[in-house]
Amino acid sequence: MDNNNALPLAGVIVIDLGQVYQGPYAGFLMAQAGATVIKVEPPNGEPVRHRARISKGNAVPFAMLNANKRNISLNLKSADGVRVLKELAAKADVLIENYAPGVLDRLGVGYAALSAINPRLIYGSATGYGLSGPSRDNLAMDLTVQAVSGIMSVTGFADGPPVKAGPAITDFISGVHLYAGILTALYDREKSGRGRLVEIAMVETVYPAMASNLADVFNRKAAAPRTGNRHGGLAEAPYNVYPASDGYVAIISVNESHWTGLTRAMGQPELADDVRFKTVLDRLKHIDLTDQIVSDWSSQLTRDEITELCRVNRVPCAAVRDLREVTEDKHLHARGMLREIAHPEYGDILVHRSPLVLHDTAAPDYVPSARLGQHNGEVLSQYLGMSDGEIDALRRAGAIAQA
Repeated sequence: MDNNNALPLAGVIVIDLGQVYQGPYAGFLMAQAGATVIKVEPPNGEPVRHRARISKGNAVPFAMLNANKRNISLNLKSADGVRVLKELAAKADVLIENYAPGVLDRLGVGYAALSAINPRLIYGSATGYGLSGPSRDNLAMDLTVQAVSGIMSVTGFADGPPVKAGPAITDFISGVHLYAGILTALYDREKSGRGRLVEIAMVETVYPAMASNLADVFNRKAAAPRTGNRHGGLAEAPYNVYPASDGYVAIISVNESHWTGLTRAMGQPELADDVRFKTVLDRLKHIDLTDQIVSDWSSQLTRDEITELCRVNRVPCAAVRDLREVTEDKHLHARGMLREIAHPEYGDILVHRSPLVLHDTAAPDYVPSARLGQHNGEVLSQYLGMSDGEIDALRRAGAIAQA
């Protein structure tokens, strides 16, 4: 594929060994910034590709995260597959992987082996717990990292069990950190001339997100409570999800002007001077009453009516929307974040661009995710100079595969 030369990562060659969400998302961001990303899958394909057997909708995540990538399939359990990967790494700028610690080392394509071949290689490794430490070898997926990181312990209501966050937040937060680490190392390479190992641990990338929830740990050496939809550190009020006549809205006040604006929106400006609600400390002392007053008002109005009154009075507020509403959001479509495409494998689907908008730079043309091994011949001939006969020999030996 031809990337726009104006894109900042044009000319950067990335080998993407990522699987599921985390690694592929880092590769997606690089592809959207203009890098040439070569996705490398095992002969049977990576796990998310297999979800197409369940339904088209379950296959969409693969299409979402693997657009604008070339695709080859390598059997890294074969000597020929390892040899091909090493030859590609010799010509690459970046390698992305999110295998368990030690897996690629045992296959002969870990950082030590590949950096010896190409000292300028940026080797981005994402794991659950890191490449060192006593928990290094624990298996990790988004759900288990939500559990061990404390996210689940502070999600839900006080009288209920721990609950996972709905989205795969640890996969994507860590994917963004992996991208950031790789870009930092690429910037450094411009000065130092050398590559390096970049690692991120999922459990570490999500810790800062618990900033509010850590209040009780620091104040009382106690476990943070589950606060439902209230502020994680119970430091703001009102801060909650409130009923509307046709659903729910989220309203938050983080300074006194927000509260004053909300009293105007509710048609009760006198509450701004009520000693029970005058400051955030007062409202926290009467948090149940504060929430009840807001609920009594909001429940009589529609979501649109509430959000408009809050908008006019400069109060942070949003309707709680379902995902169908989100996919049909005119704002997201107008900005080009969402678009409908005709995918060659999955039919008409909705996909997204990178959330990173680089002004004065043209976005790359959208290229749908490729079939397994679709670019085997193209990549091996272009980058390694292999003949058709050599590529056929790899196929017969089981080193490469194609759907």
